[in-house]
Amino acid sequence: MIDKTIDESCHVSVVIPVFNEEDNLEPLIDELQQVLDKLGKKYEVIFIDDKSTDDSLEVMKKLRETRPFLRIFPHRLNSGESAGQATGFAHANGEIIITMDADQQNDPADIPFLLDALKENIAAVCGVRRKRMDTIVKRISSRTWNVFRNIVTGDKISDGGCTYRAIRRSALCEIQIFNGMHRFIPTLLRLQGYEVVEIPINDRPRTRGYSKYGVRNRIWRGITDCFAIYWLRKRSIRGDRIGPEYHSQ
Repeated sequence: MIDKTIDESCHVSVVIPVFNEEDNLEPLIDELQQVLDKLGKKYEVIFIDDKSTDDSLEVMKKLRETRPFLRIFPHRLNSGESAGQATGFAHANGEIIITMDADQQNDPADIPFLLDALKENIAAVCGVRRKRMDTIVKRISSRTWNVFRNIVTGDKISDGGCTYRAIRRSALCEIQIFNGMHRFIPTLLRLQGYEVVEIPINDRPRTRGYSKYGVRNRIWRGITDCFAIYWLRKRSIRGDRIGPEYHSQ
């Protein structure tokens, strides 16, 4: 799944699936650039346009003219957030991949905290929203789904709906790609034997555009996916099965 032509000098790749977020893209990239420049390491930002019907792709192209670190991968058809992340994973150069949403609810200022928590023995750091800036219906449905998810999958994730994460690219080499994958990446990594931790992050209210998720497409599809993950518990193969002393041979 991972592209073999890797720029080894790139430290961080920020992967952002985009669908109809034309008003959020410029302020988001401005915030990201300020934070990423302070890291003092080479980085890239990858926008995956999921066949937007507004001017999102045109805005991306305009932003790319003055930002050489920005890369754009447009989908030929609308494929969903999991497909967007998968496209980003396949083309990312960074040793570490940051996944985040394009709606500006994820705070770029949290990136240094995600990276600091990604210790040598840890494959992924997942954000847990301190205070959800969503409607009461969404908050209740999310909590209900998290409880059900953890019971069925046998995992313990505090905020499975939060896709703000820092992940080692090497841990994603054998991740299973399916529609709904983005909700289960922490569990999929743990099933392969990797260490995953959680840290609190900020959650900001959406000020532009509209949410693409409702109760129906968050809950019922997630329930079906949980049983698929339950099956995978019995079939998973460890991703860290090669000893570190042999990695360079």
